[in-house]
Amino acid sequence: MIGIVRGPDASTALDHARRLTAAGLGSVEISLTTPGALRAIEEASKVGFVGAGTVLDGHQAAMTISAGARFLVCPTLSEDVIRTAHRHGVPVVAGAATPTEIVQALEAGADLVKLFPASQFAPADLKAIVQAVPHAPLVPTGGVSLASAASWLEAGAVAVGMGGELVRTPEEEVRAFLTSLRTP
Repeated sequence: MIGIVRGPDASTALDHARRLTAAGLGSVEISLTTPGALRAIEEASKVGFVGAGTVLDGHQAAMTISAGARFLVCPTLSEDVIRTAHRHGVPVVAGAATPTEIVQALEAGADLVKLFPASQFAPADLKAIVQAVPHAPLVPTGGVSLASAASWLEAGAVAVGMGGELVRTPEEEVRAFLTSLRTP
């Protein structure tokens, strides 16, 4: 699971990232739509596996990597982001919404593919995509909830991305939720 953090400022985003990490979440993405996101990434990278989200071009990729981002997430396919990140040994989750876009993202070198927005799909749709493109490591994002996360994983997602609901959930409940996902 990737926790997606957005906030009105860097301090709030950093607080959310620290809380999710303390709850046991292994990967936290701080969106560049957060004012001061680079500062939040720099600080959060000292305490957890933190990436940058909403990375749109190579310049942003380079800046976030310099700030300490260990992975990058794009809402679209940007070959410039992929090239820049891979030059630094940083993996990229590129966005796609169709099987054609998924294959294009993989051909461009994406390490994982963000199925976005997941709200336009159901887990059964993901299962059909996985059957057609079985080598695609898919990460549904944008519409995944606490109630639906397990269904997405059972349908073949390698991970899920979740933001608002996860961030608003108390730490102990996040911890219990993560435990439930790990328990068969």
